[in-house]
Amino acid sequence: MRRLILAGALCALPLAACGGEAAEGDTMAEGEADEFLWPESVAAFGEGYPEAGDPCRRLGESAATSNWLDASAMLVGCPTAEQAGQLGGEIVDEVDGVTLVSIPMGDENAGMQSPVESEDALVAGTNYNATTILSCGFDGGPPTQSCNAGIVRNWGEDGTHLIEVEKPDGRKRAIFLNGTEPYGADSAQADGSAGWDFETSRDGDRVTISYGPETYVIVDAMVTGG
Repeated sequence: MRRLILAGALCALPLAACGGEAAEGDTMAEGEADEFLWPESVAAFGEGYPEAGDPCRRLGESAATSNWLDASAMLVGCPTAEQAGQLGGEIVDEVDGVTLVSIPMGDENAGMQSPVESEDALVAGTNYNATTILSCGFDGGPPTQSCNAGIVRNWGEDGTHLIEVEKPDGRKRAIFLNGTEPYGADSAQADGSAGWDFETSRDGDRVTISYGPETYVIVDAMVTGG
């Protein structure tokens, strides 16, 4: 699951299918990838993958992507199958004109820099470096409930972290952190979160996240391992 700014889905296919001319071999013309309109169904976020400005994007949780989300791999979408094939992962699906590719974390052949090495051992039977129970709230209520959560430290190639929270309905919410500071969450058209605001407030070593009607409280020690 991975995730955050969605473009309006005026067309579910690459621009070539919306009246433009496709380049030979299904390769988008120079500059055309910047104009690709990402459908909300794939919950795309970020400014490019593996580098800012590149045509592919990371994908978050949605009804169309949930089957392919895994804490041990990164789900990426590309405007063309050729671009997806260049990332070195496994092409798993095609959704509304976007080719989905699953890239195992730590795969040096995945067209990106290797993730920051982590000496953290994994919790037995999971892909998490740590698990916990954190305070959470839903439907606009205070964080008086308890949610199971797990953290993948150094999840991103830039050293950012991922926390996955299991909500009462069984769905998971991914929260992204730079150090101990949360900066975003995955979004999905299915639950309406594509338009939600993401806000945080800190009280000592605790950060309260307000994401639409959802609230989560994260303690720094969960991230740092202290």
